[in-house]
Amino acid sequence: MRVLRTLLRPGWIALVIVVVAFAAACFMILAPWQLGKNASTSERNDLIKHAVATGPAPIDEVAPAGVPFVRSTEWREVTLTGTYLTDEQALVRLRSAGERPAIEVLTPFRVAGTDRVLAVDRGFVRPDQSQTPVIPAPPAGQTTITARIRASEGTSEGRGARVEDGSLTVYTIDPAELSKATGTAMDPFYLQLSPDQPGSLGEIALPQLDSGPYLSYGLQWLAFGIMAPLGVGYFLYSEIRQRRRSKAAAAAAAASSPAVAATSGAETSEAGVSVAAPVADAGGLSRSDRRKRLRAELRNAGSTAAPEAEADDTSMPVGIGAGPDTEHSEGVVRDKLTQRYGG
Repeated sequence: MRVLRTLLRPGWIALVIVVVAFAAACFMILAPWQLGKNASTSERNDLIKHAVATGPAPIDEVAPAGVPFVRSTEWREVTLTGTYLTDEQALVRLRSAGERPAIEVLTPFRVAGTDRVLAVDRGFVRPDQSQTPVIPAPPAGQTTITARIRASEGTSEGRGARVEDGSLTVYTIDPAELSKATGTAMDPFYLQLSPDQPGSLGEIALPQLDSGPYLSYGLQWLAFGIMAPLGVGYFLYSEIRQRRRSKAAAAAAAASSPAVAATSGAETSEAGVSVAAPVADAGGLSRSDRRKRLRAELRNAGSTAAPEAEADDTSMPVGIGAGPDTEHSEGVVRDKLTQRYGG
């Protein structure tokens, strides 16, 4: 019940809600996001290693016409013969190559003897002071090229193809978007031209075979998701333990504090006067108790109760001006009484 009462405090309720939300985000969003990127990067590296170790093959063997794109064929090097369609060329802006701004050139390529058209990324050129640079034209007529299969990048909403400075411009390499803009049907993937091929421009290097920090990031988010509830549990345990210690210390202090000593009863003198007995000194009395005790001791020391005269005692004659009976006095006491009262 004490733990429940502690948890029901507003501060603890808010803390528990925040920690639960954070742990849920770690396990359901952040960690899967990083681990997913690590899995994708590892898969890409495996495909690149396999593709580099495998020689070029005719495109009809690796990716036949009319067949949907197969993920396992990405990065495979293929050969094909055909003609560049320079009239349907597009520029891919806002790219980077060698950590510098670049513009990639996307030129459709029609396979000889067929209606099959594939978008070919010929490489990059550097922008000329934010203006469209002069793009070297690919060779005219039929030619044979070697290129690597690449998956479409897709197109974000509002980032479709448009004409800028007299050139068809796109911001991602998406054959479907290029087909829509040119009116020419193309395969759902594109080709990245290999170095030193007819029509090639600046070389786009293969990605580095590095998995990156995604795995460690994912494990860190998992650790954070575990540590956060454990931290709340530790703080809750510490607070409960501290409260128990404080309560035990208060009980011990109450048990060791001196109780005020009660009077042992009233003693009645022979004269019938009720006199309070001295207060026992137990040590550690409060200021008010010490004052009461001092007053009681002073009363006891200063009070004298004369013995009640017996009814038949003639030593104290009754009446005003009557002196004591000296006959019953002896010695010096009788002489003093005689001198004082007369005999």
